Amino acid sequence: MIVVAGEALIDLVPVPVTSDPAPALPPLLPQRGGGPYNAAVALGRLGSPTAFCSRVSTDAFGTALLSGLRDAGVDTALVQRGPEPTTLAVADVGSDGSAGYGFYTEGTADRLFALPPALPEGVTALSVGTCSLVLEPGASAYEALLKRESAHGVFTALDPNIRAGLITDADAYRERFLSWLPHVALLKLSVEDAEWLAGIGSGEDLRGHLSAWLERGPAAIVLTRGGDGLSVWSRGAGRVSVPGTSVTVVDTIGAGDTVNAALLHRLREIDALSHATVAGLEAEVWRDVLGFAARAAALTCSRSGAEPPYAWELSA
Repeated sequence: MIVVAGEALIDLVPVPVTSDPAPALPPLLPQRGGGPYNAAVALGRLGSPTAFCSRVSTDAFGTALLSGLRDAGVDTALVQRGPEPTTLAVADVGSDGSAGYGFYTEGTADRLFALPPALPEGVTALSVGTCSLVLEPGASAYEALLKRESAHGVFTALDPNIRAGLITDADAYRERFLSWLPHVALLKLSVEDAEWLAGIGSGEDLRGHLSAWLERGPAAIVLTRGGDGLSVWSRGAGRVSVPGTSVTVVDTIGAGDTVNAALLHRLREIDALSHATVAGLEAEVWRDVLGFAARAAALTCSRSGAEPPYAWELSA
């Protein structure tokens, strides 16, 4: 089983307006979201045995979030509940489909996540990331979970999914990120994430930073490059890249989360969920894994909101 740990929230996504004149306030459609939540749903839809580990509100939004997990076949036994409100994220979708976010996180349920006493037997992988590793006190609990399960031999994946507006001390967060790397088997991040974590400008050379991060512990680092595809830096195969899959982009909400899930799903299918195995994967295997993730992300981008594909859509 793959456990995904982190926040579940509600994305408020702008609805296209065709009326003239446009309303003073744009209509917003509530959609289930949050990086870890989206990844868990994607894994469930792809057919990997998956559990979600988080703290979810008992309000109506929280109930809807749990319903979405169960509809995808995701085990919710590790979900903690609380009366605090659900976190809200207001999406701002650009003309190219890219999305920025404003967050309402004060006093919300997912911030109060507590370290569970143990994960069930049979857990082979743990994925963490996004806001859950920023907002205290829950961030420290998720960090402790990552380190504990890594020490127990569980394959660990980290998707930082940087939301800079939530990070009050960038230098402290970058140092904390570096402290996680010895406990991470697979690091997945976007070019924008990597540039922010490296403290460099857009378009500057990332290769030295990626090599340095790889030396700190991960077996592989997967870098998403939007429509230009995906690349991996690994201990065994060096750098391997695949092109993106051409698609009409509606928006990019959930695309990176789908990549994260698709990587874990494909690695599970080839029995490669171990640090040593991933470190030794050959280039052709990586091309298959990355190509699968690129196709899955393209399907997510072809529809509004975080709607990852089902297994049958990728086998058709």
